[in-house]
Amino acid sequence: MNWKKAAILALILAAVAAIFAFDLTQYLSLQRFQESRDSLDQWVTEQPLLSAAIYFAVYVAVTALSLPGAAVMTLAGGALFGVVWGSVLVSFASTMGATLAFLLARLLLQDWVQQRFQNTLKNINRGVDRDGAFYLLSLRLVPAVPFFALNLAMALTRIRVWTFVWVSQLGMLPATIIYVNAGTQLSQIEAGEPILTPSLLLSLVALAVFPWIAKAAMAVLKRRRALSGFTKPSSFDNNLIVIGAGSGGLVSSIIASTVKAKVTLIERHKMGGDCLNTGCVPSKALIRSSRIAHYYQRAEEFGLQAESAKADFSAVMARVQSAIKRIEPHDSVERYEGMGVNCVSGDARLVSPWEVEVNGERLSARNIVLASGGRPRIPDWPGISEVNTVTSDTLWELKELPSTLLVAGGGPIGCELAQAFARLGSQVTVLARSGLMPKEDEDARKLVEVAFERDGIRVIKGFDVVGFSKGDTDRLDIKLGGETLALTFDVCLLALGRVANTEDLGLEALGVRMRDDGTVVCNEFLQTDCPTIYACGDVAGPYQFTHVASHQAWYASVNSLFGMLKRFKADYSVIPWATFTDPEVARVGISEAEAKSQDVEYEVTTYGIDDLDRAIADGEDHGFVKVLTQPGKDRILGVTIVGYHASELIAEYVMAMKHGLGLNKILSTIHIYPTLSEANKFAAGEWKKARKPEKLLRWVQRFHDWRR
Repeated sequence: MNWKKAAILALILAAVAAIFAFDLTQYLSLQRFQESRDSLDQWVTEQPLLSAAIYFAVYVAVTALSLPGAAVMTLAGGALFGVVWGSVLVSFASTMGATLAFLLARLLLQDWVQQRFQNTLKNINRGVDRDGAFYLLSLRLVPAVPFFALNLAMALTRIRVWTFVWVSQLGMLPATIIYVNAGTQLSQIEAGEPILTPSLLLSLVALAVFPWIAKAAMAVLKRRRALSGFTKPSSFDNNLIVIGAGSGGLVSSIIASTVKAKVTLIERHKMGGDCLNTGCVPSKALIRSSRIAHYYQRAEEFGLQAESAKADFSAVMARVQSAIKRIEPHDSVERYEGMGVNCVSGDARLVSPWEVEVNGERLSARNIVLASGGRPRIPDWPGISEVNTVTSDTLWELKELPSTLLVAGGGPIGCELAQAFARLGSQVTVLARSGLMPKEDEDARKLVEVAFERDGIRVIKGFDVVGFSKGDTDRLDIKLGGETLALTFDVCLLALGRVANTEDLGLEALGVRMRDDGTVVCNEFLQTDCPTIYACGDVAGPYQFTHVASHQAWYASVNSLFGMLKRFKADYSVIPWATFTDPEVARVGISEAEAKSQDVEYEVTTYGIDDLDRAIADGEDHGFVKVLTQPGKDRILGVTIVGYHASELIAEYVMAMKHGLGLNKILSTIHIYPTLSEANKFAAGEWKKARKPEKLLRWVQRFHDWRR
């Protein structure tokens, strides 16, 4: 706290202390007011403006300092000035006093509270940003909510000052009028009797419920406005239509079918989407082959003599396709139709909020889930159409192993495939302007960079693209350190992120907004601007992972089918992910870099996997488990694991964070020896050792010395 804040706080405390020291609050009691009633009435009659000004100023001071007596002063306002002028004076004075209290609390406490409890306040801040005025109005309409507590609570949020002012003025007005009117009958109220009768309390409760009724009415009007101009079918072919048969679409359709809804699933290409056909499954099959090739190269470490580690690329790609074929039945038309899903192949286009056109036929449903996925982003670099480029979608069409592979992009896809091709025999160069895996912590990235260097992969950072050209060989010119560098290649893999598949779906005509990356704008229920259309997966964002698409699909389908009864907000509180390089990098919660950038206070505990018995026995003794915890507590804020099977090890922490289990629970759980999962228990042990009670242990030592 700086000296200015300290000075203001000291003045406030001194003023409050003086008020109580001199017992000035006695003048704010109902009994004292009734005793002085005649003289006060005479003063108001003789000096109406002066008396009103002094009353106004005292009321502002009382409310600004959150002193007891505001209710009595409100009654006095009615008794002295009548309903009209009393209501005017009290309304503006209470708003001004509340605003001063709000500003003082914000000045003194907001920054500290937002920094100290930033992680906890994320959802509250989002709610206030979206509906702060509504919540404030609801609470202002309930006199039972402490006046000072509400001022303080709102000051600690990010609500705008002007919003606080006008909502407070409006929200306190009904109760102000009721109290002021009660004050006009003050002579009939005996000291100590309740001011609020049961009927009056009932009226105030009804008043408090009004904003919720108004909000529901506004939602109905908003829905009608969004659907106006379209003719709603008198009956529907389906309860739900799902567009896209990737992870999100498959889960949405099977949930609908499971709850006995009639559902149609439309897919324009292949069931299973990117994950099965061009993403997760083929890439992991390729990585597995490359890792086996790498083990051949490490054979001597394990006391073996390998005759050859040369990859047969055509056989490797055949194995990739075999893996796809074996998993394909899990996502097949036959399986889903057997579970009651009507599967249609074709290009879908929305023609109304309830209708989809596919293969020249119109299908209708009460609601639609958009799960159309995404595709690799293609940059507009000069000459890109003239050279041999592939993406994570088209890579699988390669017939021969590229002698030289240029990978544009240092994110998860680029890193995974770069290392896989390098281990299969390609000479690989990675262009990563911000370095490898920029979303991860520096210590995690460093281990991956060391592995890439060991695998002979060249990584170029901090460059600017000049353009592609085609000569005897394909070439990319870049500017690096003030010089132009020419990079030749057989194949260039473009791994520069993904964009959502939302074009040509008819969303614009339905008033559905989209972001720059093509993802649709959704509310917390995964509902788009068109209230009958929901979205999940890559098309909804913000996380473009298969497991998140499945997670979102539950909310999208359940909210679309049962939203008129109960809706559920999508929960992104615990989202894990992994990059399947060697070593693997897995994370859940915030990273150390994010904690620092967001000013989240944390403690960090690290356990080196190079000390783990099973990792040593397997020849995989590298990496670490890093756990961020709340200061002084075992509550887990985030975990990063780098090493052998990190993607499997992270699951224990995901479950712990989801269900509120701390490191003490992990430490007290038996883990099989020797396993990699012991790394999680040992990390918890490191946390515990760093917090052992040294003073108590010294007394324990004395006890044992005495026993000897």
